[in-house]
Amino acid sequence: MEDDSSVFNDINNKVFLNKYHCVSQIGKGTFGSVFKAIYNKKQYALKFESTKKNYNFLKDEADIIYYLQGTKIPYIESYFSTNEYNVLVMELLGKSLGYYQKKLKSFSLKTVCMIGEQILSILEFIHDHHMVHRDIKPDNFCMGLENSKFVYLVDFGLAKKYRSSATLMHYPLINKKRLTGTPRYASINALKGYEQSRRDDLESLGYVLMLFLRGELPWQNINAKSKEERNQKILQMKINISSSQLCEEFPIEFETFLNYVKNMEYTQTPDYVMLRNLLLNVLKNNNLIYNYIFDWTTKEEIKKRAEVEYSRKNDSCKKGVISNKNFIDINEKNRYICNTKKGAIKNNYYYHDKITNVYQSNDYLPIVKRKNSESEEEVKANCTSVCNIF
Repeated sequence: MEDDSSVFNDINNKVFLNKYHCVSQIGKGTFGSVFKAIYNKKQYALKFESTKKNYNFLKDEADIIYYLQGTKIPYIESYFSTNEYNVLVMELLGKSLGYYQKKLKSFSLKTVCMIGEQILSILEFIHDHHMVHRDIKPDNFCMGLENSKFVYLVDFGLAKKYRSSATLMHYPLINKKRLTGTPRYASINALKGYEQSRRDDLESLGYVLMLFLRGELPWQNINAKSKEERNQKILQMKINISSSQLCEEFPIEFETFLNYVKNMEYTQTPDYVMLRNLLLNVLKNNNLIYNYIFDWTTKEEIKKRAEVEYSRKNDSCKKGVISNKNFIDINEKNRYICNTKKGAIKNNYYYHDKITNVYQSNDYLPIVKRKNSESEEEVKANCTSVCNIF
């Protein structure tokens, strides 16, 4: 059932709770609409759902986000209802990956691997909290607004528990007739009508990553007389097209990724570390650095990040301060790797070039440190030089 979009036409320029001033619509979906709002010079995202419908999905979504509140999930400011709307007030994020994909069509290998590694960490987090998202697609991932280095997962309207939080027992594998999620990215088992678990989120992610690399998927723009016929045609294409065909001309790690997730059992615990390492190996094998500089990152944004880093204390870049798994020291003649203490953040790495004194890591933006260069003029000059490193 779809909302009539006219229900939300009069929201723009309205003020809710005498503080949230809606200034523009930034998104819409099957069950509601999202507006940007301002209160006390701070920006928020307000998600609206009509109270005239016979459901209240937004309250369920609010409860799920409250429960999951954590790693790269937008925080909730408040939830309230009026005579006309249920309203969820959340952190405002940046553009979605769907927006960038429509604009750029395809992404570079480096951008896809950095995005994929971050998304895997988010999915591991929500899966560890006994939930599956069930609608993994480009439009449901947004870049941070204040911190544009990170990807956030949004829209938990279709999310649900896949196992008991007390016993960790999976709920029964039943064959439902109605698809939950988006057919283009849905797993084969989801299209067949089976109850979804962790494997289905990961298979959807595999299709999303291939969309980013290829620019389109083979089952897009299928002609069909009904949604049911379209879904069946997509299902048959996904069954008939092998992972090797879908990933042709791209690193073998992507085929390995898809084969692994497509062959998982319903209750199987995914090997998230292995999947993340597949993507990190692609970066390593192609001499690409994980530095949070994506295809759409502008020089102005890089400079802004660098200026933030320069505001840190001088010792903020010391190895003991940055929690890295590996520390790589590049000197004039050789390169060597030494491991730091156990318990450090997984898959992080940290470069220091003694010749140019350039630090590069996926904890901090690459910055240039020069001894005794504390003046504002030199800081600005160094920030500008950072823009030209990549």
